Amino acid sequence: MSALPRRAARAPRAAIHQLRSTLLSVRDLLVTGGPVLLLALAAIVAAYWLLDPTPPRRMLLATGPEQGAYAEFGKRYRDTLKKDGIEVQLLPSRGSLENLRLLREGKVDAAFVQGGAEALRGLDEEEAPEGLLSLGSLFREPVWVFYREAAAQAALGRTTLDSLSQLADWRLNIGHEGSGVTNLMRRLLEANGLDTRRMQLGRLEPTPAVVALLEGSIDAMALVSAPESPLVRMLLITPGIRLLDFAQAEAYARRVPQVQPISLPRGVVDLAQDLPAQDVRLVAPTATLVVREATHPALQQLLVQAARRIHSEANWFQHKNEFPQMGASDYALAPEAQRFYESGAPLLQRYLPFWVANLVDRMWVVLVSIAALLIPLSRIVPPLYTFRIRSRIFRWYGSLRDIEERAGAPNRSADDTAQLLAELNDLDARVERLPVPLSHAEELYALRGHIRLVQRRLGGS
Repeated sequence: MSALPRRAARAPRAAIHQLRSTLLSVRDLLVTGGPVLLLALAAIVAAYWLLDPTPPRRMLLATGPEQGAYAEFGKRYRDTLKKDGIEVQLLPSRGSLENLRLLREGKVDAAFVQGGAEALRGLDEEEAPEGLLSLGSLFREPVWVFYREAAAQAALGRTTLDSLSQLADWRLNIGHEGSGVTNLMRRLLEANGLDTRRMQLGRLEPTPAVVALLEGSIDAMALVSAPESPLVRMLLITPGIRLLDFAQAEAYARRVPQVQPISLPRGVVDLAQDLPAQDVRLVAPTATLVVREATHPALQQLLVQAARRIHSEANWFQHKNEFPQMGASDYALAPEAQRFYESGAPLLQRYLPFWVANLVDRMWVVLVSIAALLIPLSRIVPPLYTFRIRSRIFRWYGSLRDIEERAGAPNRSADDTAQLLAELNDLDARVERLPVPLSHAEELYALRGHIRLVQRRLGGS
């Protein structure tokens, strides 16, 4: 057989031997480092479970009556969060007070709430809201009091009103129970010295109230809503319907701290038709986005980011980037909102998909801590690996030493020598089959050399 075929025959055997040695090394390394890997895995799983970094993919947002500003903004939040894989289910409600109830009962994750709604219910300090957090002030909600020109002409002989006290004997709709406008209007009317128990106050919801106003069933109606409300925009351009001018807006803000004076500029509704024909003074609370403390922090972060995109544009009552803002609120500011207002969106979310960025952002501190713990532990793996392999070889030296000591006995017979040689041959055969990585083959060959040395001393081949 020529040299070339012999080399070709040896090549597969050498490759197989190399593969076995590599697999053996990997197995020994895994067995040695397994406890450290299991500890790391357990720490990561525990951290993931405790931190719960992945938010639910669905949330409930309580809005308000149909055709209101809350309902319109709810649709924008739904569309914005959909881009991040969050399904927002909108829950229409009767208004701020019902939204607060839904939050406290855990039936929704977030809700729009009129600023000062808690205080307007007459809660004292001991009844301060618990378990609810604010994501910031979103926009101003003017108090719109629309009335019929014909009613003003009949009652006062003129078509303009400038005080709520002039509505004492009017059929005035102040909204249904559960809405933010009801309690606020009571406070404003009482600030004018009016006894609301003797007034003709209607409790219709916004859309039926608008229909009643246009039909003449009521003389005036109050709304508390952002200018994005379709009902507000429709009434502002409806012939025969006028908007009350709060001439004492500054005084109202002093008497009712939940509101602040604002102005509807002349012509802002329709420049071509010069609507309104002059500046109109109004008062307005500020809407707040409220969440439960149990609402996932990542959802809170997404909501406040959505608020920035939705409410930062200029409108009739705010400048660009004026809202959202931390602002004063009945509720403590959520840590996620505080973080956003101070530092903006998390850095990773500017470059990575939300789910990846959120996972890294919420886990990196724990992962660094785990790594700091495991690095010292990992340093013992190589010595343990070496000890494990060498102990597999060195434990046979005990058997070899025992044979060598018995070989040195002074009265050793030929049968004893034969027995010792048989034991040495058996030891050599076992050592030959000993699985040892190539990196530690030197110790293996040294052991076999020592076995040969003892064999020669005993007179074996």
